[in-house]
Amino acid sequence: MDNFQHLQIRCLDCGHLTDYRPIEIQCPACGSMWREAVYNYPHVAEKWRLDLPNRPFNLWRYKELLPSQTPSPYITLGEGGTPLIHAVNLGMMLGVQGIYIKDERQGPTRSFKDRQASVTIAAIKDAGITEIVAASTGNVAIAYSAYAARAGIKLWGFVTSLVPAVKMREIALYGSQVIKVTGSYDQTKKIAAEFAAQRGLYQDMGSRTITAIEAMKTIAFEIAEQLTRQLGPKTHPETGKPLWRTPDWYIQAVSGGMGPLGVMKGFAELQRMGLIDHIPAFAAIQAAGCQPMVTAWKADQPEATPVESPNTYIETLATGSPGRTYTMLYHWAKRVGGTFEAVSDDEAFRAMHVLAKMEGISMEPAAGVAFAGLFKLIRAGIIKPGDVVVVNCTGHTMPTEPIVLGEGWARNVIIPSKTGLLKQPETQPQSDKDKGATEDGLLAALDQVAPERFPRIAIVDDTAEARRLVRRILQSQGDFEILEADNGRDALELIRTSKPDLVVLDLMMPEMDGFTVLEKLKEDPQTAQIPVIVSTAKILTPREKARLQGRIQALMQKGNFMSDDFLNEVRSILD
Repeated sequence: MDNFQHLQIRCLDCGHLTDYRPIEIQCPACGSMWREAVYNYPHVAEKWRLDLPNRPFNLWRYKELLPSQTPSPYITLGEGGTPLIHAVNLGMMLGVQGIYIKDERQGPTRSFKDRQASVTIAAIKDAGITEIVAASTGNVAIAYSAYAARAGIKLWGFVTSLVPAVKMREIALYGSQVIKVTGSYDQTKKIAAEFAAQRGLYQDMGSRTITAIEAMKTIAFEIAEQLTRQLGPKTHPETGKPLWRTPDWYIQAVSGGMGPLGVMKGFAELQRMGLIDHIPAFAAIQAAGCQPMVTAWKADQPEATPVESPNTYIETLATGSPGRTYTMLYHWAKRVGGTFEAVSDDEAFRAMHVLAKMEGISMEPAAGVAFAGLFKLIRAGIIKPGDVVVVNCTGHTMPTEPIVLGEGWARNVIIPSKTGLLKQPETQPQSDKDKGATEDGLLAALDQVAPERFPRIAIVDDTAEARRLVRRILQSQGDFEILEADNGRDALELIRTSKPDLVVLDLMMPEMDGFTVLEKLKEDPQTAQIPVIVSTAKILTPREKARLQGRIQALMQKGNFMSDDFLNEVRSILD
């Protein structure tokens, strides 16, 4: 029987239903390009209950809800099935224990765009298409290039000249033709569309591409299954049947917005099949230098005003005109709860350092934007301590050396402007090396916690996890000598013999509590001047606060401080 017997395409404007045809990009009734895939959900739900436990954990385990159910084994690269990592250390730092990282870096080309490329290439291969056009800020073209190479399809990759050269080289390495456009990403999309129209070629159109949205929803399917494995199933209050779990929040950095649009559709389909009981709220995070969605959301407007000249170093998020995708996300946020937030480039780069040093996860700047947004939402009290949060770590840059490619791997298209040719801003780094140095410089504020000025710190806490958290926060800023003690008596001896420059002290400990340790330190002339930061989970009484008055540098509540809160206190000691 036909692989697509349970799939139809419905026009979002006129409601017309038609069979799925990969080469058909418009509604045959009204001409709209905005359409969605619909399935026989009761049939799929029953089939999944029977078959899903025996299938490999990859993207294609959900084939009944995909527009291509039988991809050639010669095309697939092991897409999907990425880990869901419990961010224990980050959760301790932020005071939200239920933070999980959907690690899309572990896809075949190291980004979540592998899902989009794998499903799209499989579908158009079935349709006999041999050439495609894609406009990209980097990751899309890389993913499409890899899968197109497997399928024997030629890719024309149109990228803005501000895309990092390492990404352009990787696109070329797969054999795709790189078209480098000196202009914005929105201008690049227009050039790509004109090229595709002139040659009659299939074009990826982002959120308007059926296969792209359908591919992204598999992220939701995986998250629900993975959370259920880690936290256990929920129980339906009426039927008693087990349900999959969903997070309270899903967070992702956005450029055009296709990713969360697909993920929300995935959660909605799970709810429609009776597999989950609620759709999570979502937070779409943008770079502050290109935040049309955030600006519209804060003004409660369902349509975004385009940003003509993006001003961010994070080129992969520099979509100035999200169009109807934002409007659809706006209505999703109103329906299920959610928000749009912006963070600066500096905040994104800071988050990259925090995640690398706290959780061992190195990510691209666009993913750093999502985590910087997480930090901001927790600070604002929007995300609560008991919430379960999944953050999409969307990608990890993999460079290709120029010597591998040789000469002539890209062609240039320069768009003239009113004042002449469009040029990179003067502040734009001129090379990959220069850019790396600039990003490091953006974190200069943290460098004030200099090991040469403050080399030795004693951490006193009876909980190993708490000591590890403080140690990682400090070591992320330099090569400190860290001393540790897990009880008050040993701590007192350690401090007296080693004379640290700073003590981070817990109050509730066995053998000798922190209050007593502090009193004895202040009684001894040799230790009386050593600064002390108290970190405690205890809610102090007025009498206990009085015991600390004038004796400590700062009081930090455990589970309720960010790394920079702690570092700011350390900096105040230095000043």
